[in-house]
Amino acid sequence: MRIAVVADVHANLAALEAVLRHAEGQRALDGLWCLGDLVGYGPDPGACIALLRRYPLVGAAGNHDWAAIGRLSTEEFNPDAAAAALWTAQQLTLEERGYLDGLPEVVEEGDFTLAHGTLRWPIWEYLVSQESAMAHLERQGTHFGLVGHTHVAMLVVEEEAPPGGHVYEPSRLVGAELSKGRATCRLSPLHDGQTVSLGDRRLVINPGGVGQPRDGDPRASYAVLDADARTITIHRVEYDIAATQKKMARAGLPAWLIYRLGYGR
Repeated sequence: MRIAVVADVHANLAALEAVLRHAEGQRALDGLWCLGDLVGYGPDPGACIALLRRYPLVGAAGNHDWAAIGRLSTEEFNPDAAAAALWTAQQLTLEERGYLDGLPEVVEEGDFTLAHGTLRWPIWEYLVSQESAMAHLERQGTHFGLVGHTHVAMLVVEEEAPPGGHVYEPSRLVGAELSKGRATCRLSPLHDGQTVSLGDRRLVINPGGVGQPRDGDPRASYAVLDADARTITIHRVEYDIAATQKKMARAGLPAWLIYRLGYGR
């Protein structure tokens, strides 16, 4: 079985279509797992929800999904994100709102736990530091975890702390380690074509963002889980960015949200 793992679609239909075409070419649509933020920022919320639901979809809720249906305040959103959330709310049908409202915060599928953010705060907390990674792993009851929210492809590996190892102060430095008791973890970025073997160590993987990458590469990012080979591979896919930008401009969405798509920021 081969499953496409997507996150942070953000109502970017052109990006989602390109990713699903690529996944079909990889024979990776036996299942489709979505790690939240189906909507927000982009111009096609309804169309993206409908397209995702054509597949055997397993989904978790994201902060923009909740903001669009009023379950989460936009007070802590930046002004552009808040404006996009308000616009999105005005586009959704009652049925689409009901679907988003029914998405769970956390899903377990076999050996995998799916969430948008960390398991400490699945809707909102970014897994970007050793401290947040350890907090997530402490709550992860399965061997493997999948998260989104940061829009950056990332790997977290749980490791045994070396004998006499000391506790590092939490930091955002990728590749550093944090010891806590007898366990430690290592964070590292994942790149196009990179494959992670699903072995004995507990892992957390972020497939990157479909609709609004933030690692300096504007190509859509997603992952393919090969359950038989026990691997996850990151893929970057080009899509028609200009088409999405034109739709956003016609909708009157904030200029910064339009501009950033071309730079992957």
